[in-house]
Amino acid sequence: PTGWTLSRDEQQALLEHCRRTGTWIVADEVYERLYFGDSPCAPSFLDIATAEDRLIVAHSFSKSFLMTGWRLGWLVVPPALLEATGKLIEFNTSCAPVFVQRAGLAALAGAEQSVPRLVAHLRDCRDTLLTQLQTVPGVQVQTPLGGMYAFFRVEGQDDSLAFAKRLVRDVGLGLAPGAAFGPEAEGWLRWCFASKDQQRLPAGVQRLRGALGL
Repeated sequence: PTGWTLSRDEQQALLEHCRRTGTWIVADEVYERLYFGDSPCAPSFLDIATAEDRLIVAHSFSKSFLMTGWRLGWLVVPPALLEATGKLIEFNTSCAPVFVQRAGLAALAGAEQSVPRLVAHLRDCRDTLLTQLQTVPGVQVQTPLGGMYAFFRVEGQDDSLAFAKRLVRDVGLGLAPGAAFGPEAEGWLRWCFASKDQQRLPAGVQRLRGALGL
């Protein structure tokens, strides 16, 4: 929920540690293309791993291709796991419906045009939201390097679920409580800035100000 991105050096250090200890890495890289750095994609373990590494990488069409709810994605696994993975899929889901698979093919065919437009829009949305949030007294927020969320906290609001409920009830602002992502995120809130209309973001910050009596 934070938009934090592993650097190449951090990935290399993790991979080398896991090689020494025989530990598996399961990398969730579904936001790989929604990256605001200098390259088209965030650093991936696949760029530095070998086929023999104990590495499983998960990808999804939900984020970069705006296909949330279509439930389509893919795994990259070592060759030795292919047969077992095939059995797991066959006896759990069989396969994705044909029309969903065809939608995935269409998304991939248009990726070179659609994804950069989406990333540019999300970057503008991120900058719009953060510019507004940083003017609110007591707000602590970092600039996310990727994704579609800003993770922030408000001084004195330590119960994130209670605060999120109050925001919905009192000012009609829906944010995700940090507690939903684990105890270490208590006191924080997640704001999704993937808005078709960027003007909704400053309006949302005004509602936050209203809830804080500012």
